[in-house]
Amino acid sequence: MKVGIIGASGYTGAELLRLLAGHPEADAAYVTANTFRGTPVTGLYPHLATYAKMAFEEFDLEKALGSAEVFFVALPHGKAMEVVPGLYEGGAKVIDLSADYRLDSAEEYKEWYGAEHTSPDLMREAVYGLPEFFRGEIRGTALAAVPGCYPTAVMLALAPLLAKGIVSAEGLIADAKSGVSGAGRALSLGAHFAQCDESVGPYNVGRHRHTPEMRLYLSRLCGSPVSLVFAPHLIPMSRGILATCYGRIEKAVSTAELVQLYNDFYQESPFVVVLPEGEMPQSKNVRGSNFCHVSPLVDAATNTVIAVSAIDNLVKGASGAALQCMNLMTGCPEDMGLGALPVFP
Repeated sequence: MKVGIIGASGYTGAELLRLLAGHPEADAAYVTANTFRGTPVTGLYPHLATYAKMAFEEFDLEKALGSAEVFFVALPHGKAMEVVPGLYEGGAKVIDLSADYRLDSAEEYKEWYGAEHTSPDLMREAVYGLPEFFRGEIRGTALAAVPGCYPTAVMLALAPLLAKGIVSAEGLIADAKSGVSGAGRALSLGAHFAQCDESVGPYNVGRHRHTPEMRLYLSRLCGSPVSLVFAPHLIPMSRGILATCYGRIEKAVSTAELVQLYNDFYQESPFVVVLPEGEMPQSKNVRGSNFCHVSPLVDAATNTVIAVSAIDNLVKGASGAALQCMNLMTGCPEDMGLGALPVFP
């Protein structure tokens, strides 16, 4: 397959190129970055030596459609919807990594992202690209909206509990820590070394833009509205997310029973690893991979289930999930090109 990456100069674009280099059925044929047009890929990312003869181009719809059949759109929210409709209507399969097609309401999008949505009809056609829950729908779509990194970690931790009615849909809490690459490649004060090194702090508590996304799809999974408090934190590491989630127990259960429940729930999901009872996820143990490590436990003294998950925010939280979607949308095995083990230490 010939693949295009629109907005390939960011961290998710670079991860897509890295992953595609090991995919036996796909070749990156068209890569754009308007700001860096004419710059060799290796001029920006020397580690991508496979692409030494390739340069970033300025986006052109006609050239794009003539160059590739599948497109990853790795543009910021608000910018993706400027190019997705043209690619989709041109007959291409599109996997969007922005937030532009994750929600199902233009009004809610405006509330959380502060902009009018210019293609609300496509919001309703897009399939949420979390294969562990929507594998069948992804296979049948030509437009997938890849989840945010935080929602991936939180939903993989909480979904089995909600789907099986183990915890209440009310009063859920998700406390998550992310590496600074989650803020993207653009310079910002909060990501400066002197600002974030040796410091951990919360940000956008109660108003983070991933909150409606988590509430929407967790509600669909459990069949009733979900009430979720989300507290994200920035932690001084390059990549990785650790999410610790809390729910009030509705059905009596032991930790051993929960571990079995999670293993059953994710038995068809090749990238979710349920850890043995007593073991907890760590972000370094999934670094550079498409795996999610998850572990539930019961705190009987407080009638609470605590579920912890760890992912690499740039792989399972973005580009790896996008490649999973591409595989499903094009008839490839879901895990093709994604089997590399984590990098340790």
